[in-house]
Amino acid sequence: MRKKVEKSDTEWRSQLTPEQYHVTREKGTERPFSGDHQVSEEHGIYHCVCCHAPLFENEHKFDAGCGWPSFDRPMTKSVVEERLDTSHGMTRTEVVCARCDAHLGHVFPDGPPDTTGLRYCINSVAIDFHAGE
Repeated sequence: MRKKVEKSDTEWRSQLTPEQYHVTREKGTERPFSGDHQVSEEHGIYHCVCCHAPLFENEHKFDAGCGWPSFDRPMTKSVVEERLDTSHGMTRTEVVCARCDAHLGHVFPDGPPDTTGLRYCINSVAIDFHAGE
């Protein structure tokens, strides 16, 4: 794992759109069905919008019907960190980028049973797709 990316609030704000900043730095959530949640056959990798770390492979994306991109696993366990989230009166597992601590979304145990059984529910504004990687 590369060195942690640390930037000031001002640097993050200048790099990201207001929605990207709200989701990744303030632990927000985009509206369901507002971003890239469609499944395609195109080969590629989703990268962190903040630090460009590779996070998820398109071949592990599936249609969960929830309105956010869903993956059954990250590229490797080391590219994300999972943290306890007790906000909003719920207990969930938050997923953040291991390199820059960007909030990506949450992981749930209701994914495809024929693979990992996990559903990494990720905000589309937190990731960028790089086709052909």
